[in-house]
Amino acid sequence: MTSEITLFVNPTAGRGRGAHAAQPAASALREAGFSVRTVVGRDAGDALARARAAVADGTGALVAVGGDGIAHLALQAVAGTDTPLGLVAVGTGNDFARALGLPVRDPAAAGRTIAAGLKGEGVRDIDLGRVGDRWFGTVLASGFDSRVNDRGNRMRLPAGRLKYDLAMIAELAAFRPFPYRLTLDDGEVREIEATLVAVGNGSSYGGGMRICPGADLGDGLFDVTVVGDCSRRTLLRVFPTVYRGRHVDHPQVSVYRAARVELAADGVTAYADGEPLGPLPASVRCVPRAVRVVGR
Repeated sequence: MTSEITLFVNPTAGRGRGAHAAQPAASALREAGFSVRTVVGRDAGDALARARAAVADGTGALVAVGGDGIAHLALQAVAGTDTPLGLVAVGTGNDFARALGLPVRDPAAAGRTIAAGLKGEGVRDIDLGRVGDRWFGTVLASGFDSRVNDRGNRMRLPAGRLKYDLAMIAELAAFRPFPYRLTLDDGEVREIEATLVAVGNGSSYGGGMRICPGADLGDGLFDVTVVGDCSRRTLLRVFPTVYRGRHVDHPQVSVYRAARVELAADGVTAYADGEPLGPLPASVRCVPRAVRVVGR
């Protein structure tokens, strides 16, 4: 492996933490004997083109600096290649970094962990989800949670997590279940009323909400969490338990395991790694050992 490392930086992540995190991460990598160059794009498309060029040029690793958004973008550059992905997580959610056992909001520690992994035995292959030509590492969300994302993304103020808390309150006021058509692997089409359906390659989204608590990044299967038709009152009671993964004990919650998932519902947008994929329907498949990552 070449000793040159490419830092793939989102300067706006975590209200500017991405820009400040690049330097201590780069210093830790240089102290470990790596040479470091930085890639910052003018926009997402330009950044991805630059990251793909670095991978094609044989960089020793692509290290994404930011949150789950830049991690998601980096996956599009390294999936299906031999180039390892490292994460310096300084964003709002950081769910992918947590799944890999990497430090969160400590760029120097993340840099040291990535350097040690690259020099030792800290590189492993994990599964990814795929929808069309888009890869994702953590969870594909649809239903109530994606409607909250839709509304939050339309709001200019306030900034940060508070915006999505307010969006959730607004969506609760208009809450209704969605009629889904769900197919798992080669099984029959299930027509269900559901509050949300989450397809988990990793266990959490939204900054630690363990919506698919049993998901395993290396088993070749998704965990599919279905929250059924429940009242607003029940949703408010069950929602806080998602941080501990205890919601799966509720009778209105079902969990399935599958390598392929077909999802359809009118008026519902799919999000993966917190990024919009577009309206359902979606055909989602788990691709085993699709990317090399640095982690614990």
